[in-house]
Amino acid sequence: MVTVLSSRSGGGGSLFSGLIRNQALAEPVQPIALGWVGLPFWASMLVVLPVFVQAPWVREQPFSSCLFGFVLLSVGVITHSIAPNRWKDFGALLVGFSGSWLAGSLFWGWLASHPLLHLPVEAFALPLAITGLQTRWRLGCAFYLASLLGTAFTDLAMALTGVMALWPAVIAAASPAEASVLLQDAAAFVMRPSSLLTVSAAGMIIFQLVQYCRSRSSLSVATDRGWAVAAAVLFTTLLIDGLFLSLSLLAPELSGLV
Repeated sequence: MVTVLSSRSGGGGSLFSGLIRNQALAEPVQPIALGWVGLPFWASMLVVLPVFVQAPWVREQPFSSCLFGFVLLSVGVITHSIAPNRWKDFGALLVGFSGSWLAGSLFWGWLASHPLLHLPVEAFALPLAITGLQTRWRLGCAFYLASLLGTAFTDLAMALTGVMALWPAVIAAASPAEASVLLQDAAAFVMRPSSLLTVSAAGMIIFQLVQYCRSRSSLSVATDRGWAVAAAVLFTTLLIDGLFLSLSLLAPELSGLV
């Protein structure tokens, strides 16, 4: 969790209950493609994108990164409204992704030295997302809420392991060498038995949530796709956190601050 200081963006069992309509059982069920071109794949790609694109962008040009969030929102709305049916769901995903992108740009562009503000900023669209679960934008809302949930678990693990206390110092480091030393200190925090137990518990909870969402996505109702998207987002978040944790422990000087 050391270098999960990224511009990503991240509830529970009843979170997506608003998706199911009374008439859903009477509608034909559309199979969920779990391959390389299905909704879960695109949801996973949208979770990974900020790590490699938004992170370096927001460091150099936070204002333009914020503006791009509105571009994503516009493209998502237009795609969902006028594109062929097979692209409408992708448009809805882009709408949810735009919320995560905009929140990440705002925080990492101007508030990165205040870690306690991370989750509140990421949750700026929470009321809209919860309300939107009962609308045609439910896939985008499922994406945003699952991303927010993953972020919450990551931040909580960082706070409980003591890593978050080093966050402002790493942000304010005068040089990469100084940041590397601080990241090595953070890695030492994570190596403590209590910290490893905390990180493992957080990972297991997220994995259980993934399993729950996948089981709900297998039900014969027309709203399965929201659960499949949530499962993909949470699972990809778990993989990214694990990657950064492994990198910070094995080579903190290479993990960087993204």
